[in-house]
Amino acid sequence: MPTQQAPVASGFNETDEGRGPVPSIAAAAHVAATQEDGAAARDTTKQFDRLAGLKLDFKRKLLFYLMLGVLHVVSLIPDFVLYPLGIAGGYISYLLDRRHVKIGMKNLAIAFPERSEAERRRILRASYVNLGRSAAEYVRLGGFFHLRLRRKVTYDYGRYDYVRGVRDRIPRKGVLILTAHFGSFELLPTAHAMHGDQISLVHHTQRFLAGDALMTWVRTRAGVEIVRKHSAARAVLRTLRQGNLVGVPFDQNAKRSEAVFVPFFGEVASTSSGVARLVARSGAAVVPVFIVRQPDGRTHRIEIHDELPIQRTGDAAADIEENTRRFVAAVELIVRRYPEQFLWTHRRYRTRPRGTPPVYDA
Repeated sequence: MPTQQAPVASGFNETDEGRGPVPSIAAAAHVAATQEDGAAARDTTKQFDRLAGLKLDFKRKLLFYLMLGVLHVVSLIPDFVLYPLGIAGGYISYLLDRRHVKIGMKNLAIAFPERSEAERRRILRASYVNLGRSAAEYVRLGGFFHLRLRRKVTYDYGRYDYVRGVRDRIPRKGVLILTAHFGSFELLPTAHAMHGDQISLVHHTQRFLAGDALMTWVRTRAGVEIVRKHSAARAVLRTLRQGNLVGVPFDQNAKRSEAVFVPFFGEVASTSSGVARLVARSGAAVVPVFIVRQPDGRTHRIEIHDELPIQRTGDAAADIEENTRRFVAAVELIVRRYPEQFLWTHRRYRTRPRGTPPVYDA
């Protein structure tokens, strides 16, 4: 298997910044099995509806196929051109996207009040550049030769089998992979699936349906099963009871009706209680997994953290709040280590406790 510390379907974790992939016998064995894994990944996608049940009318379907065609054409651009284009695009976006830059700077002021404004601007600029690089990788992921990307993703040494061990310890309960919009986040589930392992991903359907269809097609082609959020609870429970892995991004603002308020960088943040409720109902384990971009800017390490302890006191409300707090703390930990790789432009503190002033300007 690969090297380093973590995956999404098998598990993910964080390591020391700047540490490159660590070669191992397991990694060599994984490379030797590359062709078999590729075949497995291709076979896996056959069992999935490529659009995961999404229905498009004629105009949206036409737009979807047009975007898919453009993506394939652009993917013919070689990496030595594609990556600089992505970096330039990220930097230009930072210069022009005043609304989201303002949001990002507000979030960074909350997260790192001890740092200077210049340092926070440097982090935000680097975050935009990371998104530009990720966009270049998404072109490759969605176009021709997408299987080549798995060679750029490794695992922390000895951690690839960690999640499997957790899963085997609790048969028919499954493992929830806790992750975030961090690093080249689209590569996390897809790279793991392309290595031949099954993973499902909870996905919130976007308003731009043609774009959602494109995103879904890219993921399912790589072997990721998409579970749409409106039907997630039942589908996720079924998947977990089959002993499978389910990836859940856990860094977004939640609606008041489904939220608990827990601290994120010292400020209360409206956070979905759904994962904690699901864990209480299913008995699933929770393992944080993240993908970390390496110093060369083009390779990635999947880091798998240790399984999070789950509080089970019998007080449902207290357990849900405490477990949600632990889940958010795991995300904060990786963001503190690599702040340049986090998506700072999301309004994470948009929903506020009643009577509390807003964080962002209207």
